[in-house]
Amino acid sequence: MSEQLPQVETLFLHQRDDEYAVAVRKDGERVLHGVLELKETDAGPRPRRFRVKRGGGEEPRQPDQFVDLARSAERIRISEQTSRTARDRLVDMLDAYQLEAVQVRTCRYCANAGRYSPITEETAVKADRDYICPDCATQELERELSYKGQFTGAAQDRLEELLLEVGDLDRITNLLQGNLDPDLTKFDTISATVDEVDPVRVDELNLHPGLQDRAENRFEELLPVQSLSVRNGLFDGDDQLVVSATATGKTLVGELAGVNNALNGNGKMLFLVPLVALANQKHEDFEDRYGDVLDVTIRVGASRINDDGNRFDPNADVIVGTYEGIDHALRTGKDMGDIGTVVIDEVHTLKEEGRGHRLDGMISRLKHYTERRNSPAQWVYLSATVGNPEWLAENLGATLIEFEERPVPIERHVTFADSREKLGIENRLVKRAFDSESSKGYRGQTIIFTNSRRRCHEISRKLEYSSAPYHAGLDYKRRKTVERKFGNQDLAAVVTTAALAAGVDFPASQVIFDTLAMGIEWLSVQEFEQMLGRAGRPDYHDEGTVYTLVEPDAVYHNSMEMTEDEVAFTLLKGEMEDVRTVYDESTAAEETLANIVVAGKRAKALNDRMLGDVPTTYAVGKLLEWEFIDGLSPTPLGRAVTRHFLAPDDAFRILDGIRRDATPYDIVADMELADEEL
Repeated sequence: MSEQLPQVETLFLHQRDDEYAVAVRKDGERVLHGVLELKETDAGPRPRRFRVKRGGGEEPRQPDQFVDLARSAERIRISEQTSRTARDRLVDMLDAYQLEAVQVRTCRYCANAGRYSPITEETAVKADRDYICPDCATQELERELSYKGQFTGAAQDRLEELLLEVGDLDRITNLLQGNLDPDLTKFDTISATVDEVDPVRVDELNLHPGLQDRAENRFEELLPVQSLSVRNGLFDGDDQLVVSATATGKTLVGELAGVNNALNGNGKMLFLVPLVALANQKHEDFEDRYGDVLDVTIRVGASRINDDGNRFDPNADVIVGTYEGIDHALRTGKDMGDIGTVVIDEVHTLKEEGRGHRLDGMISRLKHYTERRNSPAQWVYLSATVGNPEWLAENLGATLIEFEERPVPIERHVTFADSREKLGIENRLVKRAFDSESSKGYRGQTIIFTNSRRRCHEISRKLEYSSAPYHAGLDYKRRKTVERKFGNQDLAAVVTTAALAAGVDFPASQVIFDTLAMGIEWLSVQEFEQMLGRAGRPDYHDEGTVYTLVEPDAVYHNSMEMTEDEVAFTLLKGEMEDVRTVYDESTAAEETLANIVVAGKRAKALNDRMLGDVPTTYAVGKLLEWEFIDGLSPTPLGRAVTRHFLAPDDAFRILDGIRRDATPYDIVADMELADEEL
């Protein structure tokens, strides 16, 4: 059978067993793909058989047709992967027809498939003991990824970028087996930055003598963010929003202002934090530091008895509390005396969906309390992470003190692993850190963040080096024991949920994210930044290290719309979210009811100065409909709902359960099931 052969730019030959794959290219496209066999003759090697592939089969052609193709080719190339003997046979055969060929490095995978893909040192990707083209390497990587799970575009793009960067397929696929090659797991480095600020000397502060002496015994000069705050009116009573990275000393700003005011008789200090664990720590710190000159007490939740057995004293000079603890006191009409300073730590909690509206409302109610007593307080708001600091400061009526210095660099790493592999990786990372020592003489210690208390205990049990779980479910004494052991470097690691993220002071050099979820929700960029900021302390470490252990295609609750590998790169590349409080119908009604309980007819004024837009008219209408208020006075039912921080839906479920004579256990179970369905 005779057929006109295509014009040829390149004729490519590649050894495949005892045959040669033939590829003919024109205008950059393959126009023919065939197989050539040679035979030995007295005159040397000659074409024996030539077959052209068509669809799924092969069509035999006359051997002379191969010669015609070769003569019409502008260039003939022989694959470098062809053996010397096979190459010599081809060269001898082509010489017989006065044809020349050049040996080139090509992709073996392409050549086996009859494709001509020349590669260079710059484009070649090492695969096993050979080199292949970037396209084939990418296809092989995709095949490996399909074995591990469904990688999303962001994760796959990251691995493909690494593949082309390092040019070694095996090194990349080893990452999927838990390999911790730091050159490959490294995502980026957040550089240490220095913001030059002339320090304020402590002996120039002119504080109350009871504080001045203590401050001079602790420091010679203030840290930069503290100096900025002092120079911008801290001791003139100005309200301030202090935004600065973890471990830069912003907490002392609120402490100095509040203690100085209290000692000078200008009202007590309220130091408010989001979590009980933080309140306990701050209470102990202030008791140790100032207990001989000031009365220090703590208020957490609705309880009047604290974990350590001490009774809450509303007349104390310093009240350390959780947001809810102080808000409960406001909602139930407790008299806390004259307040001179309010410190709101972790003020970015205002943006949290579940708690932000309550902090927003509590701030408004506490301002109403101080105004009603004709003793307006100085407000100091603290945060490490705020996406819109100027807007937030303006709406809080505070001077913005922003300090962007990061004391030590933080190196961020990403590696892929399933839940079983994560434990082994965490063990190796903890050991590696604890076996090292910084130039300041401290061993590397690790915080592992995970998404449940049960997982905290599971990881801690399986770590070979000394470790401990740490979460809100532990009693006060056990938490203090863990804090003390970690501070003494008796623990290589703590494994925790969100409790540590908000500010408990553990000098860790390394942070590991066992998951990127907290409970049943993915972390926000703000939470992620807050948590990774725990890695590396200037007085202890030369740098911080962060590892995110990412499980492809993983979710931890059916309400999660993204998978863990999608979330990972969203967090690593994401911009800090703005701190704004958003109200829906339920939260608007809840906060309006609390404001009516506290302020009666002035509730609208409290609503109006909150950060979020509260639809007061709508909320009042619903509260009247539900019989939570009568006019602008709370009914007994409304007071009970507010006292127990109940959202309207929860209040209705409890009321329905009571009407059905359901047991308390059944009512709680119904509420838990309802939450699961959200």
